Amino acid sequence: MEEVRIAVKANSNITTINQLNGKNVATTTGTTSVQHLRKHERATGVDFKEVFGKDHADSFLLLETGRADAFVMDGQILAGNIANAKTPADFKIAGEVLNVEPIAIMVRKDDAAMLKLGNEVIAGLVKSGELAKIYDKWFVQPIPPKNTRLGLAASESTKAAWANPNSRPMEDYAKK
Repeated sequence: MEEVRIAVKANSNITTINQLNGKNVATTTGTTSVQHLRKHERATGVDFKEVFGKDHADSFLLLETGRADAFVMDGQILAGNIANAKTPADFKIAGEVLNVEPIAIMVRKDDAAMLKLGNEVIAGLVKSGELAKIYDKWFVQPIPPKNTRLGLAASESTKAAWANPNSRPMEDYAKK
C-alpha cells in the first residue's frame, strides 16, 4: 500500500490539502494523484490551480523553484525527490494522507500459475520478515553509493497490507 501525500517547503505552514486554497499544486501528468486532486477540489470547494510536470522530477522542480506551493504524489516518490534535492532539509511531507492505493505486481490476466507463484513468494517474504527488511533497506537505511536516506518508515497502511495480502482492486481502497 502506498499513501498519497503532500510535499511542501519545510518553512510553509501547510499541513492539509484544505490549506492549498488559492495556491499552485503540482502533480505529474497522467497519475492517479491528478484524479484525487480534482475529486477533492469538487468535494470541498477548495480552489487551487493544478500545474503539471511531465514526470516526477519535473513536478518536484515546480515545488523546488517556487512555481508550485505543493507537490501531491505517492509518499515514496515524494521522499525520493526530497532526498535527492539540493537541500533536502528545505522540504517536508505534510501529515495528511489524501488516499491509500494498492501497489501490485502485474501478471497476464490468463496466467494463473504466475499469479500463484507471485502470491506465494510475497506471502513467504511477509511471513519470514524479509519483506520488512527489504523495505527498510530501501526506504529507511542509507542507500549506496551516495548514502541517500529517504527516512520513510513503513506506514500503517503498508503494514496492514503485509498482514493481509490480497488481489482486491484499487477501488476497494478509495478514501471515503
